[in-house]
Amino acid sequence: MTPTWITICDTCKRDDWAAKGIERTDGQVLADLVEAAAADTGLNVRRTSCLMGCDHSCNVAVQASGKLCYTLGRFEPTEEAAQGIVDWAVLHADSATGQVPYRTWPVAVKGHFVTRHPPLPGAE
Repeated sequence: MTPTWITICDTCKRDDWAAKGIERTDGQVLADLVEAAAADTGLNVRRTSCLMGCDHSCNVAVQASGKLCYTLGRFEPTEEAAQGIVDWAVLHADSATGQVPYRTWPVAVKGHFVTRHPPLPGAE
């Protein structure tokens, strides 16, 4: 089975972030929570600086070679959101195509899908 990756934008932040004097971005907080929730799941988690979805902050991508890939956004950096992301990514990992039946989606990810990308040609 090819590994499934959750990529978290660690630079995502709200417009009023600086004015509130917050030291850590929402993306950093969400990344910490996703990393903790994904421990012992077999999922790979990484951070990146900017997924270019600033209007949809906080953003994550779920991808695996040969499968549909998804970008999700508009999350609050909460434990509930992180667990929903991880739970959905586990379902993605278990799917042969990356497509996950809607009826099995965790509530925490419903309404958060931004884009879906087909697998690259020639990907196994």
